[in-house]
Amino acid sequence: MASRSYGQYCGVTTAVELIGERWAMLIVRDLLVGPRRYTDLKQGLPKIPTNILSVRLKELQEGGVVRRVALKNCGLVYELTEYGRALEPIVLALGRWGFQQMGDPGPDDIVTADSLTMALRTAFRPDAAAALPAADYEVHVGDVVLRVQVDGETLRIAQLAPPAPPIGGRLPAGEPELVFAAGPGIRRVISGELTPAEAIDQEVIAVVYGDATLLERFAATFSIDPLATPILAA
Repeated sequence: MASRSYGQYCGVTTAVELIGERWAMLIVRDLLVGPRRYTDLKQGLPKIPTNILSVRLKELQEGGVVRRVALKNCGLVYELTEYGRALEPIVLALGRWGFQQMGDPGPDDIVTADSLTMALRTAFRPDAAAALPAADYEVHVGDVVLRVQVDGETLRIAQLAPPAPPIGGRLPAGEPELVFAAGPGIRRVISGELTPAEAIDQEVIAVVYGDATLLERFAATFSIDPLATPILAA
């Protein structure tokens, strides 16, 4: 656990002491995608100093959030414990909340494979997907390429580029139905600010291969309304 204490007996205080230190939540975000070696985490968080990454991992291990295990053919990796994985709905909710204030990216802001994976998981609407036919997309954002497969309420995302860490399952077989490229402006499609047709016309999205009308299905499946009013308990 982080050495800093707020001196209050409260669950929120304990949570902040566990994961509130700088970079800790982003380490958890990336580990929600899958186990990662130290070098994988450093590559996915290029601006984190190596000493801080080591300290945060040690603190998260001491707090029971992360553990270090040996995987065959991969060596030592970090993964979330069951307690750590319970953070997933919280991280996704934080992503939806933060989406409202994202604005345009700064000149030094980057998109990583893990951050884009979690962004799509944040925007995924299983209720809408269940009412639509299955779909298979290949999404290019900068240097990141993801294979995104939706089947009912099930979402599968595989990292194609940069090369995925040698951990986990196999890459999807077959060809995607739709391949498209986008920049950060894809946020405007996910928010509903632009329709897919408008995004193509304004060159926010470029269809590389496949039926462009499938973008309508993508937009219905991955959607966050930044103006939506949260439902509060009575």
